[in-house]
Amino acid sequence: MNATLEFTRELIRRPSVTPQDAGCQDLMAARLRQAGFTIETLQYGEVTNLWARRGSGGPLLCLAGHTDVVPPGDSSQWQSDPFSPEIRDGFLYGRGAADMKASLAAMTDAACDFVTARPGHAGSIAFLITSDEEGRARDGTLRVMAELASRGVKIDWCLIGEPSCNEALGDTVRIGRRGSLSGMLTVNGIEGHVAYPQLARNPIPLFAPVITELYSTPLDDGNEFFPPSSFQVVKLEAGEGAPNVIPGKLHARFNFRYSTVWTYQQLQAHVEALLRRHGLDFELNWHLSGEPFLTPVGQLTDCITAAVRTVTGLTPQLSTGGGTSDGRFIAPYGTQVVEFGPVNASIHKVNERVAVADIDRLKGVYRNVLERLLPAG
Repeated sequence: MNATLEFTRELIRRPSVTPQDAGCQDLMAARLRQAGFTIETLQYGEVTNLWARRGSGGPLLCLAGHTDVVPPGDSSQWQSDPFSPEIRDGFLYGRGAADMKASLAAMTDAACDFVTARPGHAGSIAFLITSDEEGRARDGTLRVMAELASRGVKIDWCLIGEPSCNEALGDTVRIGRRGSLSGMLTVNGIEGHVAYPQLARNPIPLFAPVITELYSTPLDDGNEFFPPSSFQVVKLEAGEGAPNVIPGKLHARFNFRYSTVWTYQQLQAHVEALLRRHGLDFELNWHLSGEPFLTPVGQLTDCITAAVRTVTGLTPQLSTGGGTSDGRFIAPYGTQVVEFGPVNASIHKVNERVAVADIDRLKGVYRNVLERLLPAG
């Protein structure tokens, strides 16, 4: 069993359910310290963050990721204990195998091997690792980036080990993500008896044309890298607990996944104008999970594409698909961000897995990126 595979198994054995790190970052830090990295732990509440750096000059390449995992759910549905990694039929099974402990092990070993072989490499290498990506995402990368900015630290390039591939390792590199904007809406009506609707004001039919318009009218056509922006209602409720009472309020929660065609301010204004146009009495609160970002085609995208092609033989699609990632907290500081990691078909599911052969190939891609971006000085 090779070292990076065993390292992945060690990380999976630690039940780092968000926001707990469960000692994963200590394992990474021990290896990085031996390779000459300066180690710093940034603790915010329950959240543990690792900032490790080797070198003081630029450019600065940051390898980023998270040690926290989602809960395993019903363990009886797993074919093996989710925190007792097991190899079956060429796959390593366990919670976090693909999202994203294989990437963390591969990144760490790739960086350690690289600096051992090339101690005089150009620029600097850093690791930004959090235990707050799968949860609230308030005390992790978001706060670390603010702290680094206050110190004047500028990250030029960032490679995040999120599981980016769809069917085979190497088929997809993410070069951006859509923004995520949620609205919490209350439509006010007038409660009344169902037999006397003229004396009441039912918020349900008042809201119906609004929701119809939001679903039926495309927000945009997307662009070269982003699919069309989307709108989804995720919660809708009204009622006073009795079948003969017209409700006085309707509550809805909805979400936009939007491209760089929009800003979140424009989306908010669009919805609020629509509600006013339909004459609704409403209260609306917003939550911005992250703005969209896009790394333009250039040195970093060319580098990761070439590295993936060299190691896997595949030319990856440059994509902005999927949900949000911590890239949304890094890109606003002027950092070019790409994401590359394992096949994502089993993430957040029972029997999460990663192909054993892909772990070494991941390590090879990360090592190749280091060699291309930070050659010997």
